[in-house]
Amino acid sequence: MADAQQGREAPHLPGPHDALTDVTGLRVGHAERTGDGFLTGTTVVLAPEGGAVAAVDVRGGGPGTRETDALDPRNLVQRVEAVVLTGGSAFGLDAASGVTAWLEERGRGFRVGPDPAQVVPVVPAAALFDLGRGGDWRARPDAALGRAAAEAAAGTDPRSPVAQGNTGAGTGAVAGGIKGGIGTASMVLSSGTTVAALAAVNASGGFVDPHTGALYGRLAGGPAAFPSPDVHTAAQRRLAEARSISQARTASSVRPPLNTTLAVVATDARLTRAQAQKLAGTAHDGLARAVRPVHLLSDGDTVFALSTGTRPALPEEALADPVFGVHAEAGALNEILAAGADVLTRAVVKAALAAETVDGPGGLFPSYRDLYGG
Repeated sequence: MADAQQGREAPHLPGPHDALTDVTGLRVGHAERTGDGFLTGTTVVLAPEGGAVAAVDVRGGGPGTRETDALDPRNLVQRVEAVVLTGGSAFGLDAASGVTAWLEERGRGFRVGPDPAQVVPVVPAAALFDLGRGGDWRARPDAALGRAAAEAAAGTDPRSPVAQGNTGAGTGAVAGGIKGGIGTASMVLSSGTTVAALAAVNASGGFVDPHTGALYGRLAGGPAAFPSPDVHTAAQRRLAEARSISQARTASSVRPPLNTTLAVVATDARLTRAQAQKLAGTAHDGLARAVRPVHLLSDGDTVFALSTGTRPALPEEALADPVFGVHAEAGALNEILAAGADVLTRAVVKAALAAETVDGPGGLFPSYRDLYGG
């Protein structure tokens, strides 16, 4: 019997690329450095010219951020031109300076005078901890790497696919001893609204259930989500060996392990800044489904939300009704909020599946696929 006949809505489908760039106007660029002690990178989410409504929700106990206060709905700046996710901990926030300079050169930012050149680009940024994972404690993203990521984003076509795995801010990412990375996912709602997420997964906790080997984000996926007991036992043995090998290498000297998962959740629906902040907050629920434990003192888990506003959250004729419109708008917003959590869960799963093993002077970080098979 069809879903409609059973009184259920049809399932929401991913967008064309199942990626953040399915939200009209958004571009994503990565830049990274590997080798010679480096294992780090930067990811830039570039908004359309004129910017996007932006908000943030920080729940980790050790955040490294820049310009997040500007996103408070009570404050002046309404739109931002870019968001930066970067490795390098607090040092890596220098990458945002390169993005700021790139935007200024193009007259993009908050206008403060009559001259088109009189702009101040507000570039929110957040950093994850990957220091030493390439072998050199001082090998970190800088302004040049941020500029390279912005240029990479600008050089893409609209609605381009997004590279995942060991790239950008996910280059040096690790979660529970297993290689993390970049993942992205999208969903098209029955209204036609698109909601999408991009995550740089780098957690003190993990995305793998240690009892079964299943990815936490796929626990509701039925029997197919669970590796066989033999595969799981072998994977746990190999993971323990990798951790033992890493003990003498640079990254393992950090005590306690420091991490942080970063994400951008976006929609083409027209949201206020307060509504965007709610979207960032509820998206953390999706992170909590996929990473356990989450939001620890040794994490700086941060979720940004962007609204490009190319379509109304609800048709104008529905909003015209003073009673029905209020309830319908709340229902439409609730659907967007729920989708934000769902796509962030899937983005974490996709990051886990896209990541590739790294064996270098900073440590041995096996990928989920190498541990558990394709």
